[in-house]
Amino acid sequence: MRFRRLCLSHPSYFGGARISFLQFRHCLNCRSLSGSLNLQKPIIGISGGQIGMAASGSFITFAKGWIRIAILLIITSSAFGQAARVFSLAQASTQAPSNAPLTLTLQDAMQRAKANNPQFQAALTELGLAQQDRVQGRAALLPSVNYNMEYLYTQGNGAHSDAPIFIANNAVHEYVAQGDVHQVLSPGTVAEYRRSGAALAVAKAKSEIAARGLLVTVVEAYYAHVVAQRKYATAQLAASEAQRFLEISQKLEKGGEVAHSDVIKAQIQYNQQQRDLQEAQLEMNKSRLQLAVLLFPNFNENFAVVDDLRLPAPLPTFEEVQAAASKQNPDLRAAVATLQEANQAVVVARSGLLPSISVDYFYGMDASRFATRSDGLSNLGNSASVTLQLPIWAWGANRSKVRQADLRRQQARVELSFAQRQLVANLRSFYNELQAARSELELLSQSAEMAAESLRLTTLRYQAGEATVLEVVDAQNTATQARNAYDDGQVRFRVAQANLQTLTGTF
Repeated sequence: MRFRRLCLSHPSYFGGARISFLQFRHCLNCRSLSGSLNLQKPIIGISGGQIGMAASGSFITFAKGWIRIAILLIITSSAFGQAARVFSLAQASTQAPSNAPLTLTLQDAMQRAKANNPQFQAALTELGLAQQDRVQGRAALLPSVNYNMEYLYTQGNGAHSDAPIFIANNAVHEYVAQGDVHQVLSPGTVAEYRRSGAALAVAKAKSEIAARGLLVTVVEAYYAHVVAQRKYATAQLAASEAQRFLEISQKLEKGGEVAHSDVIKAQIQYNQQQRDLQEAQLEMNKSRLQLAVLLFPNFNENFAVVDDLRLPAPLPTFEEVQAAASKQNPDLRAAVATLQEANQAVVVARSGLLPSISVDYFYGMDASRFATRSDGLSNLGNSASVTLQLPIWAWGANRSKVRQADLRRQQARVELSFAQRQLVANLRSFYNELQAARSELELLSQSAEMAAESLRLTTLRYQAGEATVLEVVDAQNTATQARNAYDDGQVRFRVAQANLQTLTGTF
């Protein structure tokens, strides 16, 4: 609890006694007011909680004194209320959270997308399920332990008190409490365990495929927003240049150096640049919304991205890329693991045609009384059983399962062959795309620089009367297009790099 204190000394008289209102406290949390009174020079008696006034006291003087005190309390309470409100507002303003936007790099965006993308999370869920299948397959190879309790009641035969009427039962009252160690010996359980291992490898490869595919999606959305911001800045620059050219043409017209048609053309160019500026702003907002959907679970638009587009490093050779793809390609690993899983599925299906053995070991009691000893004898004991199961006839169901497994294996072989051919084709195609984007970046950068210089020189020539208005407008449009083309070329390179890395991993 926090308090503010105010000390006052307001004399009043109560039956001849001086009353001083020394201090009171105002709570800043609940805004309650409490005070203390002191009596000085008492000529009254206080006994049993009652106050006796002196005979010389005056009731009118007593009433006036308390009225003054009540007025003072009301005024002071109001002042404290206003002070508390001012203090609360000042405190709230100093403790208000900052609304600064969250700055994100590409790596930050990728981590957030992994946490919120449903396709990637579905791949992780499949991986988790495959891991649990692996655990269950391993458990099937090991013996299990169970504890069973059972009570059986059978009607007596009437001749003996403990003889049941059914010969299959042991007694009228039978109590069973036994521990059971159970083990199944079958080639199918071993093959199922191996199949779960292959399925786990498939799930791991598919989760890697999902992660690399998500990287392409994030790169496209991230750099689309970066370039949209750049294009908006370019549109702002183009609009300012068009406005400046319009002012130049108007001044030249007033001086009689150019015709009014130049001003009209400059005005049309200015209007067009204003429309382009609005369109650029719209595209920037759209790209921000698309990126926000990928990154945030609560659709937060208060963020900023880091513009790290620059001239990239030299590319690795195709031989290096090919070697990396042969070792780190998840599509190829998934196809190989799928074939291995199909092979083990065939073994599992064929095990349905083979005999299986189950072994059980029991320890506990099976008696007519629920006790460890009865009639001086122990009711505890052990027993074991071995069961051999031979499949004889199932109306072709087991052979049908084998046929199904063979068909799946054939399909897995076809998919593996296709994945190998597709890898070679995509590797060459993606590398060529990346190489072309890398080589064009230098040309686009030169074009942007030369277009900006051409605009500057053409504007100067127009002011000197050596160029026409059409040349200036053409130079302005060329400069804007060159800047945007260079930005698009950088995004094209990043997306092509991400596509190639889906096959090779990072390089």
